[in-house]
Amino acid sequence: MPVTLTEEQAALATAIGEFCRREVGSKERRDELTDGGRHAHSDELYRKMAELGWVGIAAPEAYGGAGQGMRELLVFLEETAYGQAPIAGFGTTAITAAAIEKFGTADQKQELLGGMCRGNVLAISMSEPEAGSDVGGLKCKATKTESGWRIDGQKTWCSNAHIASHILLVARTSTEGGKHDGLTMFVVPADAAGLTVRGIETMGGKEVNDLYFDACELPADAVVGTEGQGWRQLMAGLNLERMMLAGLMLGLARRAFDDTVAYVKERKQFGRPVGTFQALRHRIADNATELEATRLLVHDTARVIDEAPAGALFPREASMAKLKATELAKHLSLEGMQMLGGYGYATEYGMERLLRQSVVSTVYGGTSEIQRDIIGKSYGL
Repeated sequence: MPVTLTEEQAALATAIGEFCRREVGSKERRDELTDGGRHAHSDELYRKMAELGWVGIAAPEAYGGAGQGMRELLVFLEETAYGQAPIAGFGTTAITAAAIEKFGTADQKQELLGGMCRGNVLAISMSEPEAGSDVGGLKCKATKTESGWRIDGQKTWCSNAHIASHILLVARTSTEGGKHDGLTMFVVPADAAGLTVRGIETMGGKEVNDLYFDACELPADAVVGTEGQGWRQLMAGLNLERMMLAGLMLGLARRAFDDTVAYVKERKQFGRPVGTFQALRHRIADNATELEATRLLVHDTARVIDEAPAGALFPREASMAKLKATELAKHLSLEGMQMLGGYGYATEYGMERLLRQSVVSTVYGGTSEIQRDIIGKSYGL
């Protein structure tokens, strides 16, 4: 059974699809916007989307947003990923904005949510050199001063810090209690004195960064939410982060599948299209079935979240959606590369770019192993 969208959701999907075909429909245009694929985010394109009201799709109307739900957000993510729009900054922006909406002060909301809707990028910084999946092991220290706070320490793998206006930092303010106690969220301007942002070169281009805090001074009102409650505040945003990654990778998986099908229909060997050979035809059939099942899972999880009371957590469902969509995207891009043969390895056809984008999705936002562990624990194991 196909995914059923409301009339408004279908219209949104159509509008985004048309925009992507018009603005980034060719490899030449995408290369122009991303310096040949080295940058995953185009500020020019992103601000055009902001003007259309799409960047603030889930933000409150009071700050210029559209106030839409998880399902509409999923449509936006899926269609922009399918359309290969270079707006990588949106993911961290939406995750950060959700935390500000839940726990921020009125001034923080006005500045950050309003800025988001105008096209500013936000980043969130948790990981450290010795604390990735183990967020409770964070050591970056925030010390109280007469005027506010001083931050010292290192963060790593911070996506989009190099293009962000503000960074939502999770730092340790106390060593008392359990390892998940004593963590606090702070808003840090990306140009704050004492903060150095240094890019990490990756196979995906310029996406992630090391952050170095050397006596970085913050005012007292930089705290987001309650001091010492950063871990619990982070947990409140897990549904959103995992569902966003699921939506993005669902769109990428669709793109990899459609590009593969288009190629095997046209490419001829031994006098006929290679897609007519049973070895490929059966693989296409299996991949189509997996793609349809994954799309149903992701969209239905979004529906359940939208219909649930505010604040309800769905760790099993959100982890399943993230696990399935990211693993499928990686699988379908690898399948595409294999079926395209040498052309799958060539930058001309773009399949190698889809592979580079999808491979990391099973690592960030909680590895596939972590997602499986969460799902297993939800069954009392």
